[in-house]
Amino acid sequence: MPRASAFWWIVGIGVLLVIVSRTFYSVSETGQVVITQLGRPVRLVKTPGLHLKVPFLQQLTFFEDRLLDYDAAPAPVITRDKKNLVVDNYAKWQISDPLKFLQTVQNEAGAQARLDDIIYSKVREQLGLHDLVEVIATKRDAIMRAVTTGSHEASTAYGIAVIDVRIKRADLPPENAQAVYGRMRTEREREAKRYRSEGQEEALKIRAESEKQKTIMLAEAYEQEQAIRGEGDAAAMRIYAEAFQHDPDFFTFARTLEAYKKSLKGKTTLLLPPQMDFLKYLRE
Repeated sequence: MPRASAFWWIVGIGVLLVIVSRTFYSVSETGQVVITQLGRPVRLVKTPGLHLKVPFLQQLTFFEDRLLDYDAAPAPVITRDKKNLVVDNYAKWQISDPLKFLQTVQNEAGAQARLDDIIYSKVREQLGLHDLVEVIATKRDAIMRAVTTGSHEASTAYGIAVIDVRIKRADLPPENAQAVYGRMRTEREREAKRYRSEGQEEALKIRAESEKQKTIMLAEAYEQEQAIRGEGDAAAMRIYAEAFQHDPDFFTFARTLEAYKKSLKGKTTLLLPPQMDFLKYLRE
């Protein structure tokens, strides 16, 4: 009998432990629990700590209460100006209504599948309203805010709150990349030609202005030269005239000797009549 009594004591303690384990449960600070009874949700528990439930009759479904990551696979999108883009986006989301979440998508895998449809459709819708340059550079923040708002409104029916949607990368399809790069190269070459032609035009203007200033300066210098030369010639003529008046014979003799020097330079032969005044001093 003592052995049988001990056995039943052990069985009772085991059953009690099972009942206690089925009655008490704990909720972490980063989690939340939906309690269902016979498959029907009865309440939501988000307070951290130890809690009670009806053993065997009620079941627990644990969900995260933190922000969760959604990372979509790259997918093609067409912009308003008919440019193809391969968009790689990600999102931050949270289980805002665990009861509705359990009833609609059941778990995180189902939520990811639903977010695939919602977020991709909103990304495609918003990018289709804008040109490529707006998506890449000028209006990306505004576009992503609109995508986030639209995705959040569409996902609330599943107990999901979409907090933020962002584009990681937006690339051109490989078959279009070379054509786009070629068009960009052509545009840059056209710009380079325009800059060169403008530079050549400016160079011609500078050269023409320089030639104009050169011509003006040469003309002014020539005018000054002629004026100085005229003044010098006038002064020389005046000096010659004054010297001639003082001693006309000596002046004539000096000028004749100077003429001899210039005309009889080197081996020179002159055929002149002997009576010419030029040979006057040679005859004497």
